[in-house]
Amino acid sequence: MLTQLFINWNVDPIMFQIGSYGLRWYSMGFLCAFLFGYFILSRMFAKEKVEAKLLDALVVYIFLAVLIGARLGHCLFYEPDYFCTAEHWLEIFLPFNLKTGQFTGYQGLASHGAAIGILLALWLYNRRYHLNVLWVLDRLVIVVALGGAFIRLGNLFNSEIYGVETSLPWGFVFERNGETVPKHPTQLYESFSYLIIFIVSSIVYWSKKGKLHNGRLFGWWLVALFGARLLIEFVKEDQVAFEAGMTLNMGQLLSLPFILGGLVMVWLSHHNKLPESTFTNKKENPKK
Repeated sequence: MLTQLFINWNVDPIMFQIGSYGLRWYSMGFLCAFLFGYFILSRMFAKEKVEAKLLDALVVYIFLAVLIGARLGHCLFYEPDYFCTAEHWLEIFLPFNLKTGQFTGYQGLASHGAAIGILLALWLYNRRYHLNVLWVLDRLVIVVALGGAFIRLGNLFNSEIYGVETSLPWGFVFERNGETVPKHPTQLYESFSYLIIFIVSSIVYWSKKGKLHNGRLFGWWLVALFGARLLIEFVKEDQVAFEAGMTLNMGQLLSLPFILGGLVMVWLSHHNKLPESTFTNKKENPKK
């Protein structure tokens, strides 16, 4: 007689603790995302003979965009009834509950908000450094996919953002949350999807030796990544109460514009309607 197969998951989300300080696996995922991302982008910039200082500035813009955009995205898209009030709006920026004084950390980050933040940051970056935004995005999205894989693994260690009940043998029982039945490990589904997107995008970039049509890789990346997100959401538990009964949840609704935007970007690229230059001020890698 076969016994039911599933995985009991009760991993401590804290890697190690020194006194009152504890480093979480989730934080390590963020750190790895930026370290590996910087290393890979530095190789790309060096190969294409673009100044390293432009990459250093880009990393600062993206780091702030991800943190601010992801936080605002969660607060405004998923919990506006709580955060958009006179009593709680400061908690968007402060890591504790104003009423109780309890430290909460910045619980709640949304990848769609991070994506919007990155696009806005790149617009500001372009105004100062004149690197073509599409040129940057074709390279940046490769490491963003890898970063997403690390961060979703962090969600797994936090026992959060998982799926509905399943009878599949790889279902996870998230015991730290009091679960008693196996659930879809949607964190792993997303992490593996993003890893595949990273590998394929990397192969495309290096096989073409960086000679890409501006915007085309970015467009296909949008379709692939947010298409995967849209599909995986069908087996994911609702993140907030108002999603109950919705045909498409908030994550799926937010993914649709990115998928459509990606298709438009691919069409424009194939019809030679996007600028192909590296710099938008017609200067070749200006030295200062």
